[in-house]
Amino acid sequence: MRSNYLSRRVAGLRVSGIRKFFDIADAMKDVISLGIGEPDFATPAPILEAGKKSLNLGETHYTSNAGKQDLRQAISDHLLSLYGIGYDPGSELIVTVGVSEALYIACTALLDPGDEVLIPTPCFVAYQAEVLLAGGVPVEIPSRYENQFSLEPADLEKAITSRTKAILIGYPNNPTGAVASREILLEVARIAEGHDLIVISDEIYDRLVYGVEHVCFPTLADVKKRTILLGGFSKDYAMTGWRIGYAAGPAELIQGLVRVHQYTVMSAPTIAQSAALEALKSGESYVQDMLSEYDRRRKLIVSGFNNLGLDTFEPRGAFYAFPSIRATGMNDNEFAEKLLSEEHVAVVPGSAFGPGGEGFVRCCYATSYEQIEEALQRIEKFMQRYG
Repeated sequence: MRSNYLSRRVAGLRVSGIRKFFDIADAMKDVISLGIGEPDFATPAPILEAGKKSLNLGETHYTSNAGKQDLRQAISDHLLSLYGIGYDPGSELIVTVGVSEALYIACTALLDPGDEVLIPTPCFVAYQAEVLLAGGVPVEIPSRYENQFSLEPADLEKAITSRTKAILIGYPNNPTGAVASREILLEVARIAEGHDLIVISDEIYDRLVYGVEHVCFPTLADVKKRTILLGGFSKDYAMTGWRIGYAAGPAELIQGLVRVHQYTVMSAPTIAQSAALEALKSGESYVQDMLSEYDRRRKLIVSGFNNLGLDTFEPRGAFYAFPSIRATGMNDNEFAEKLLSEEHVAVVPGSAFGPGGEGFVRCCYATSYEQIEEALQRIEKFMQRYG
């Protein structure tokens, strides 16, 4: 019998640093988790009721592979209203099982073995893994604290080879909270156009920005024709467990995604599609209320970390702070492990998010204001011992 039946791709994948610390924290009592990037708000009531209504109507069957037509139309209208960019709901949109599936099918549809994908880091932990699972090669482009973790177009362009096929970006950024400026993204658009590359733009946190503009990448210059836009409902509408996302892009690319999707999951959950439709109809006031509360927490946690000597640049998007822990003399894994075991506060080591994350930890402020206050008090005691 063989010693290992797993494929080399799967056997070589590292365990998610987020999941590791979540599992440890889940087994402990009195833990304040700043680890998992999930809204602490319940899904707004009208969205819940839409899901219940769908169940009561017996809508428990498959939908079209691409998703319900009315939801695809609503997503197109939503993007047109927000960003002035529309997509044909019949051929340029697909509803997916969260943005995670959208990313998976995009990589699977686009990449041949050995194709390289440029990925600015630190980034969401799934980016490199999805490229590898599709047979591609992730090429990491580290960003730096000194530049507020801004993407460096010159570094991106230097990494291009004859095997480069795509650029994968995610702004607002998880884990840093950085928001890419229009000027930076125009440079990315220029690079993509000049080297004939596809851009996959993960914009799951598009509505969660604070005092700055979110730039929807395919609205720039002439890049819509070479961009796959990923979006969803998990973060903006507190719908993580509903598992609803989407991909939008040129018809010839989206039809490739549909081919993978139809053999993988058939269709996204039907009742969740109905709930997502209601989110687009009546969810805006809830988005604004959550955004206001996240902003209040953001100010608390950033000022708290800086006052404790944990240098933290101001995150302008998503719901993460990314403090430096180098003043403690520990690496990020050691810091996270000690903080969890000694003070029962869970954070995620920055190195879990790729090059550029070493010496930092990701702290999610999608938990209550009072919990953040208590976490800061515990971290203060920790810093008195190690800071």
